[in-house]
Amino acid sequence: MNADLRHLLGEIGAVLLDFDGPVCSILAGYPAPQVAAELVDVLRRHGVDVSSDLASEPDPLEVLRRMGAAGDHGVTRAVEDALCEAERRAVETAAPTPYGREVIVAARQVGMPVAAVSNNSAGAVTAYLAAHRLAEHVSPVIGRAYAEPGRMKPNPEPILQAVRSVGEPAGRCVLIGDSLSDIEGARAAGVAVIGYANRPAKVDAFRLAGADVVVTSMGEIAAALIDLAGG
Repeated sequence: MNADLRHLLGEIGAVLLDFDGPVCSILAGYPAPQVAAELVDVLRRHGVDVSSDLASEPDPLEVLRRMGAAGDHGVTRAVEDALCEAERRAVETAAPTPYGREVIVAARQVGMPVAAVSNNSAGAVTAYLAAHRLAEHVSPVIGRAYAEPGRMKPNPEPILQAVRSVGEPAGRCVLIGDSLSDIEGARAAGVAVIGYANRPAKVDAFRLAGADVVVTSMGEIAAALIDLAGG
């Protein structure tokens, strides 16, 4: 048992979960580079002069970010709409993260509210949770602000929105995330953060970024919560 993890969980009252990573791999059956390429096609159809580096960008969220930064709100909305639709389709083939479900259920069993805080669309997150019989356990679902990518994590705003909704002080909440943007956003929001290092290279990066605890399996978190439930 990870003593640091158990101690941290014993001090908090609510769990905030990033979605893509800790809960599932949303683009497991609909590869991110394919989605990004489809968004680039949307840009071209709207007359955007697409640079070579943007044309080869493999991350659809980065395509959205760059359009938001460019300041053309009409094009940003078009990209947002296309990404929301792609995410809704992706949910059908998303791969559940091992022990992600167990973390959610165990947290609820010890009386902790569980919220989702995602850079994916709320519609996609809600659809996944409903399809996997998890919707009753996760509330609220805080998704990506529509066509405003600057408000995505690492911006702390969605994390703070979740904190307000679960009714616990920020210092009594923990965010579980698998990216540096999760850790940066959590630090800015004043919540604890568990870095889920689903690739070996992330372990040291998360520690350097200031994660309170780093795990390599969601099973570690589930076991710690079950241990707490047993006293």
